[in-house]
Amino acid sequence: MKLGIVTDSTCDIPQFLIEQYELEVVPCILVIDGKEYVDDGQGITREEFYRQLPSLQTQPTTSAPSIGDFSARYESLLTRGCDQVLSIHAAAALTSILNVARQAARDFPERVTCVDSTSLSLGLGFQVLAAAEAAAEEAENGLQAALAAVASAREKLRVFAALDTLEYLKRSGRVPATVAMLGGLLSIKPMIELANGEVKAIGAARTTGQANERMSRFLLDEGPLDRLAVLHTSAEPRAREFLNGLMGKASQSVPRDILMLNVTTIIGTHLGPNGLGFASIRK
Repeated sequence: MKLGIVTDSTCDIPQFLIEQYELEVVPCILVIDGKEYVDDGQGITREEFYRQLPSLQTQPTTSAPSIGDFSARYESLLTRGCDQVLSIHAAAALTSILNVARQAARDFPERVTCVDSTSLSLGLGFQVLAAAEAAAEEAENGLQAALAAVASAREKLRVFAALDTLEYLKRSGRVPATVAMLGGLLSIKPMIELANGEVKAIGAARTTGQANERMSRFLLDEGPLDRLAVLHTSAEPRAREFLNGLMGKASQSVPRDILMLNVTTIIGTHLGPNGLGFASIRK
């Protein structure tokens, strides 16, 4: 059985892996001052976006792909010989993307299965990659193998972030009041965790260096890791410093192939620039 896999652009999966696993990635929409940009890199790069973000007079907004966008991907995969399609998406508690995908899937009864990753960025992306690998290994039972791999990855997943400010998250309305209260404290670097589709406050630090150190401890507490991605919002020097420090402390606990990436504008709109984070899957 041939399985097609669809996700959305909040997955942050690098292009070389998208091509390697023949993934279908449906782009979300970024809106700046009334102008729409297809996520991402079409019209504005991630670097340009984060450079402009602090000076924008109005908060950018984001929107899910259309039902037609998903329908076209499903139909294309099924027409090209896929027996089933697995569609894995950003946390339903934070975005309408999964709901739109499910609406599109109604036109393909029993052939498209939609799954809530309960996560974002590589927290979603790692689940998609786990599904693709499992489907490739067990071609005869690809859908069930992929679903089991997604469930296993989600169980061992952790996604943390240390933000430069909570201002952007507060503006977006995507953060509980208990987390937003951290942003009212003077000169702090708030730290959050995304778990089961919920943004949770896990602490705060006075300086970026202290935040990096605490993030490192959070990561090392996970024990040996199967997958790791260091995430940042236009803060590559900070991300590299974090990773170098981590390798100096516990190089044996981290996987050989570590991803480092500038988070998509769709997520960065709500986090703001100069943030650091990671997504990990423990062994």
